[in-house]
Amino acid sequence: MSIDWDQYSCEGFFDELIVEGKARPHAVNLVAALQGMEPDELAARQQAADLAIKEMGITFTVYAEDGGAIDRAWPFDVIPRIISKSEWDRVEVGLKQRVQALNLFIDDLYHDQKIIEDGVIPADVLAKSVNFRPQCVNVDPPLGIWAHICGSDLVRDADGTMYVLEDNLRVPSGVSYMLENRLVTKRVFPELFESYAPLPVDDYPSQLFDTLAALSPRPADYPEVVVLTPGIFNSAYFEHSYLAQQMGCELVEGRDLFVDEDDCVYMRTVDGPARVDVIYRRIDDLFLDPDVFRADSALGVHGLMRAWKAGTVTLANAPGAGVADDKVVYAFVPDIIRYYLGEEPIIPNVPTFRCMEPSALAYTLDHMEDLVVKPANESGGYGMLVGPASTRTEREAFAELVKSDPRNYIAQPALKLSTVPTVVGQGVRPRHVDLRPFILSADRQQVTMGGLTRVALREGSLVVNSSQGGGSKDTWIVEEAED
Repeated sequence: MSIDWDQYSCEGFFDELIVEGKARPHAVNLVAALQGMEPDELAARQQAADLAIKEMGITFTVYAEDGGAIDRAWPFDVIPRIISKSEWDRVEVGLKQRVQALNLFIDDLYHDQKIIEDGVIPADVLAKSVNFRPQCVNVDPPLGIWAHICGSDLVRDADGTMYVLEDNLRVPSGVSYMLENRLVTKRVFPELFESYAPLPVDDYPSQLFDTLAALSPRPADYPEVVVLTPGIFNSAYFEHSYLAQQMGCELVEGRDLFVDEDDCVYMRTVDGPARVDVIYRRIDDLFLDPDVFRADSALGVHGLMRAWKAGTVTLANAPGAGVADDKVVYAFVPDIIRYYLGEEPIIPNVPTFRCMEPSALAYTLDHMEDLVVKPANESGGYGMLVGPASTRTEREAFAELVKSDPRNYIAQPALKLSTVPTVVGQGVRPRHVDLRPFILSADRQQVTMGGLTRVALREGSLVVNSSQGGGSKDTWIVEEAED
């Protein structure tokens, strides 16, 4: 028996491929191809994808409770998610608008703080920000840009509206899996590309290199760019090594670099020291320079902040950019866009209650069973309360946390995240997804054609993070067929 789409039930949710048992216009050929397959053939394609991932060595790292690290094969579902080019054009413009405003905001915070002076952002938001770095005050990074690589998470609600769920401006990860997902799909589903021409994503490494090269403090046709990694035990090490290899850059650890008396950064090589122009750092702020931040850091480079402030090396993303990662700051992003750009946000935020405000706090405490309550600076789906899936005991305990530090929490309605058909056994079932596109900013802005679609593989789950049982899909941006 082939797939019976009449039995594919996604009632109450917006499905990215199916509406009322029929394919959406941009997914007609994909759904027809799937419908023509026997269940065991589709299951075989999924098994082929799983095998390809193991052969290609695509992994991610999960930290165990005993402090150890476990490498696992990247979880991938073979049915792609498709978005029309006309919709994506609007999303792309909205993402560029958002990141432009956030970079202006970060630069303002480390200089005149006019947005606080004018009362748009309460002073308390900055005063209690754990990611504001006083060491970065009055620093002028190249082109005035702090967040050169941003990953903004998008979700779609039941009515089809696309929202920004959060922004990741410190060390956003996942782009390597976006690239590998496309390669795996081509390998196990080649015939789909006969009827589709999804816009390419494989030019991202060259776009990333061009972005980083544009930030070089020395004029050169090919500046020395390196990727700074914490090492092999980091959960995103696969991505660090992958991007370095794809860009043709050196992958380095802190011990491979040093700062000379001329305040320049050098890389140790077999041919002697080589000056470094741009560091794509995948290390958190507090571990970058033991002279300035954590003295016990074995991951960073002594004097690195001194060199950055002297303008002899560029750090991407800039230290301190994480001040805009704060989920409380997220709640003010529409106001930030209006303040700096004089424009209305193109992509809306998820409606958000700022618990630091008494009325919002009272509402949150009275409606916790209907809300998702998040701490300001956790990531990976950790530390939050999903009200509809929680127990009364869990809500009561979480309410005490919120009351003890309201500034540290926001609350949002539990959205009905959109779904995409996903292989489950020998059948297809709807599973919830989000999307993380990546925005590059230097002398110009560029947005990936799509991004990393993350999928909650467990039935009914809204948690898409790979560390908590989530997986991923290839994301296709396709031109609509002409009438």
